[in-house]
Amino acid sequence: MADRSLAPDTISWFGPHQDSGWDGGEPESSGADPHFFDRRAVAGSTTFQRMLRAFLAARAALGLALVAALLLGQVLGSVMPLRLLGLCVAYALVAVFTWWWVGFRGQPVPRQLASPVHLLWWSSVGLDLISFGLLNVLDASAGVGFSALFILPVLMAGVLSPRRMALATAAAASLLLLGHAGWRVWAGQESGLRISQLGLVSCGFFVIGVLASELAGRLAREERAARGSLEFARQQAELNRLVIDEMQEGVLVVDRRGRVRAANPAAQALLAHGQHAPAAPFQLRSVAAWSGLVAAVEEAFSRGGWPEGGQDVTLTFEGGGPRSLRVRMRFTRRRESSAEEDLCVLLLEDNRKVMARNRQEKLAAMGRVSAGIAHEIRNPLAAIDQANALLSEDMPDPRSQQLTRMVASNVQRLKRIVDDVMEVAPGVAPEPVAFDAASLVRTCCEDWISTNQLPMGGMSPMKLDLPSQPVMVLFEPEHLRRVLVNLLDNALRHAPSGADTVRVRLDAHPGHEARPVLLSVFSLGEPIPADIERHLFEPFFSTRSRGSGLGLYICRELCERYGARIDYRSHRSGERGGNEFRVQLRRPSLAEGTVPADLFSPTS
Repeated sequence: MADRSLAPDTISWFGPHQDSGWDGGEPESSGADPHFFDRRAVAGSTTFQRMLRAFLAARAALGLALVAALLLGQVLGSVMPLRLLGLCVAYALVAVFTWWWVGFRGQPVPRQLASPVHLLWWSSVGLDLISFGLLNVLDASAGVGFSALFILPVLMAGVLSPRRMALATAAAASLLLLGHAGWRVWAGQESGLRISQLGLVSCGFFVIGVLASELAGRLAREERAARGSLEFARQQAELNRLVIDEMQEGVLVVDRRGRVRAANPAAQALLAHGQHAPAAPFQLRSVAAWSGLVAAVEEAFSRGGWPEGGQDVTLTFEGGGPRSLRVRMRFTRRRESSAEEDLCVLLLEDNRKVMARNRQEKLAAMGRVSAGIAHEIRNPLAAIDQANALLSEDMPDPRSQQLTRMVASNVQRLKRIVDDVMEVAPGVAPEPVAFDAASLVRTCCEDWISTNQLPMGGMSPMKLDLPSQPVMVLFEPEHLRRVLVNLLDNALRHAPSGADTVRVRLDAHPGHEARPVLLSVFSLGEPIPADIERHLFEPFFSTRSRGSGLGLYICRELCERYGARIDYRSHRSGERGGNEFRVQLRRPSLAEGTVPADLFSPTS
């Protein structure tokens, strides 16, 4: 079984694999990974290949230097054995070929130097050991010059091979030197001091192998840690980009020269007019309409700050109206407190959205306050109504009865206002249910006609256009009834007297089940003026002196609560116009548990 208790300082290019915790924890060491080289062959061998090519180039240069030195010695009169010259020439040729092949044709990986079963090991470390060993044997001078050459394969193995292989290479070089020296001592050609000298050289080989392996292992760990940090930084940058791209607020990163380094889609939409804004990077000064923004950036850099709440900047486009933006800025901070700011982040927002958000916040606050007031008014109002009823029974005088009826009428009006306010007060909305809208609309219209004591039949002011089949919608039945009654009251109030002046239509769009169901309430009469149309769905807006101004506002709030939409359309047809309010209702899906109405009906 592989030893999994190796210390981290024994790790080199070849494992055990070590990971650094991104959260600052201690690194986790694991045992030797048999698939480590396969996984890291492409991603992790860049430094290995660079160092291997450097060693192979050094071997080629050494081989050529040996050949040149021997040839120079012969030119100067030294006698060199031809076998020695032939060995140096052969070594130089193989070294140059290996350097050329690996440097220009091959893609070596660390496992090829991990054990002597690969051709690359034999053509580099193995060839060096054999060649330098033969040079020591063939060297008639019996000097120590060739023994120093063993430093190259030992150093190469220490840097590019596992520590065990580096120590094995140092041991092989030592055995070759000591074996040859021992043979010469036994043959009487050397003294015993020679073995002691070569023993010290062999110890140096082991020291070189261990130090080279340690430095290579540290370099490998640092490279893996740097690669992990780089990947983590890349993931963080990608995550930040995704978050910024999804922001509704425009984000620009601008430098002192007005160059936009980054811009999210919301910022590009705010800067565009009639065409798409260019993708970053681009120059903010390139468009004249952005001059207001450029001036704001220059002012912020010159002052070294910007108001915390932001300031309004107006962009003026040719052929279009001005666009007002709320601009907030944040600056990058360098390590040196005295350094000038180079980048600023601009947060852009359309002032129309800012005003709409402020208006919604005010309405929500007003709704909460109004709900509290309405709740406090409800109980005294009930007491007033009850006391007025008792007073009416004890006062038979016609004038007194008229006064009590006036009180009762105003009490009912106040009750309706309280109910309207409580209807749209913040709170938990009931869950929508699937029901037959056609049946509810028919029943609601009949009840409304009866309540308002309107004529039936051909003289009825209402005309119904409902499908014969059930139309399933997703809403809350009582709230949809409230919406329809408000629209009917509004239509009857503004329609002329007579038959067929109010029309209610429910369109299920047969054959187009993906489209929403359309509920329409149309009334004849003059179309609503444009200045009033803009405020139709605002709270407390009414054209009547005694109106609460909450009817259409309640309709819109209830529709939005259940995913429906309500809008207004004016119609002009000849001399008579009309007004139409349309409600688009969601259809239930099978995933929401819709059950056909006749599924559990009794069968014959």
